[in-house]
Amino acid sequence: MKRGRRATFRSGTILGSKDGIALLMVLWALTILSVIVLSFSMMARTETHSAATFKAVVTNRFLAEAGIERGIVEILYRNANKGQAVVFEGRESVRIDGTPYTGTMEKGQFAFRVTDESGKIPLNALTDTSAVLLKNLLTQMGYQPEDADTVADSILDWRDQDELHRLHGAESDYYMSLPNPYKAKNGPFDAVEELLLVKGVTPAMLYGDGKTKGLIDYVTVYSKRNSINVNAAPKEVLMAVPGMTPEKVDYMLAQREGAGIQKSQDMAALLGESFRLIGSYLTSSDSNTFAIDATGKTVEGQKGYGIKAILVVEDAAKYRYVYYKSPAQQVGP
Repeated sequence: MKRGRRATFRSGTILGSKDGIALLMVLWALTILSVIVLSFSMMARTETHSAATFKAVVTNRFLAEAGIERGIVEILYRNANKGQAVVFEGRESVRIDGTPYTGTMEKGQFAFRVTDESGKIPLNALTDTSAVLLKNLLTQMGYQPEDADTVADSILDWRDQDELHRLHGAESDYYMSLPNPYKAKNGPFDAVEELLLVKGVTPAMLYGDGKTKGLIDYVTVYSKRNSINVNAAPKEVLMAVPGMTPEKVDYMLAQREGAGIQKSQDMAALLGESFRLIGSYLTSSDSNTFAIDATGKTVEGQKGYGIKAILVVEDAAKYRYVYYKSPAQQVGP
C-alpha cells in the first residue's frame, strides 16, 4: 500500500511538471504573437500616416504649381494691357512689387506674388560706383560698414576678369588658401546662391536669420540694368539709394499704390531737387524678367508647399524659365 501511494505521488508530480511547461510555452507563444500583432499595427499606422502626409504634400505642390501658372497668366495679361488709360474694376493687372494675391480651388488654396527683377540690386551689372547700393543695404540690415565694404568689393572681384583685388576684396589667392580651396569665378553670377562662395557672405546674410530677410530677397542675377525700377523695388532697396530719405520713399510707395510712376518726370516731381542725385539710380520702366513665388495649401492643412520660379517673357505669349526651385520659401496670403 505504501509503495502504491508513493508511485501515485511521483506520477502526479511528473504530470504537473509537464502541464507547467506547456503553460509556459503557451504564454510565450501568446507574448510573441502579441508583439507581432502590435508591430504590424504600428507599421500599418505608420504607413497610413505616411500615405496621408505624402498625399497632402503632393496636393499642396500641385496647388503651388497652380499659383505659378496663375502668376504667368497675370504677367502676360499685364504686358498685353500696358498703357491703357481706363481700367475697369476687376480687370486690374497684378502689381509687380511682391504684393501677395490668393486664389482658391476645389482641393485648397494658393497664394502668389510677382516681382519684377529690375526692382532688385543687379549683381551682374554692379560697378564700383553703384556698389554703394549694396553697401547701404547691408548697413541697413545691421552689418558693420567694414563688413559691407568686404562683401561689395569681393562681389566685384569675383565677377571681374582679372586677379587684382580691390581694397577690401578677394581673388583666387584668398580662396585657394581656404580649407576647401577653389578659384574666383572671374565671370558673371549664375544664381544668387553663388554668393555663398564670396568672401564675407554668410548663410544668415544671404537667407536671413528667421527674423529679418536676407540678401536673396533684394538682389538679382537676371537684370542687366544698372538702375532700380521704382515700381517694383522693395522699400529696403529704395532706402539704399544715396540721398533717399524715409519721407521720399513713403511718397514713392504711395504714388505707385495708385497710378504708378510712369515717367522720369513723375519721379522728378516726387523727389524735387534731390532728383539730380537720386535719379541716376532709378528708372520707372518694367523689364521682361519676373519672379513668381507661390504657396499651395489644403484648407484643412496648416503647412503649405512653396515654389519659386523666375521667367523671361519673350513675346506676347512666349516665355522661358531661367530658375525653378521646388520646394522653396512659402508666401503668406
